[in-house]
Amino acid sequence: MTPINLTVFHPAVFVLIGIPGLEAYHIWLSIPLCLMYVTAVLGNSILVVVIITEHSLHEPMYFFLSMLAITDILLSTTTIPKALGIFWLQANDISFDACVTQVFFVHVMFVGESAILLAMAFDRFVAICAPLRYKTVLTWPAIRRMALAIVTRSFCIIFPVIFLLKRLPFCRTNIIPHSYCEHIGVARLACADITVNIWYGFSVPIVMVILDVILIAVSYSLILRAVFRLPSQDARHKALSTCGSHLCVILMFYVPSFFTLLTHRFGRNIPRHVHILLANLYVVVPPMLNPIVYGVKTKQIREGLVHRFVDVKAWCCASTLG
Repeated sequence: MTPINLTVFHPAVFVLIGIPGLEAYHIWLSIPLCLMYVTAVLGNSILVVVIITEHSLHEPMYFFLSMLAITDILLSTTTIPKALGIFWLQANDISFDACVTQVFFVHVMFVGESAILLAMAFDRFVAICAPLRYKTVLTWPAIRRMALAIVTRSFCIIFPVIFLLKRLPFCRTNIIPHSYCEHIGVARLACADITVNIWYGFSVPIVMVILDVILIAVSYSLILRAVFRLPSQDARHKALSTCGSHLCVILMFYVPSFFTLLTHRFGRNIPRHVHILLANLYVVVPPMLNPIVYGVKTKQIREGLVHRFVDVKAWCCASTLG
């Protein structure tokens, strides 16, 4: 497929080529990618349903967990179906507006998930360091305000990206060497100065995410200090176990994201197909693993899942007998 020279301000379509250099392996790569995507959507959907329907899980921690699950579904659904369309159907074309929309949602979900992890860290901080004030600090009006703040912050940080892309003239090529649209990858196709795009796209969201990481680290340092001051070993173990799943999710989100970002920014000697492959894995592997981690490490969720399964089984038996 040869590049198409464009003289219009915005191209009618961009052409996503998938993973450059690995076109011959697209079908084979699509199989694990599809399985991981289905697992991510099903796992997070089940998690949301269990939290909504199980009354014992109507607590702030599980409310934030349901927000995390919904964000994971949106993140993987924004990117993976298009990638699978490229791999299976050679559906490489994507309109300019659809591309910008995809850029917006990919980055909003990234910033939003970071903020949700910070809110979950704050929840654990209050629960362990100030347990007697937990119900007075994390009231449902306060939880709703935190959720609104998460959505508003993510929207306000990423919304300028739309204008930064729409102001650019695209008159060179419409070929994007990626399986989905991302801000800098699209901006690099413009025949204009993209310094503002680079500085804003790299600095503003990353500064906010780094601030989240710092606040999470401070929260957990205070949590660990409080835990090791507990007189009973059983109490320390119980307190740490309530944070274990959250710490696993934090590591699964931040470690791959910073590795992908830094290799993309500074890893000049790393082949392009490695960057693109990592970017695809990043948007599907953490969403796939998060519900598994919480399902395995959180007793209340396991019990809620068993209750839902028993209810569904009983309903199926009653329907059959009826």
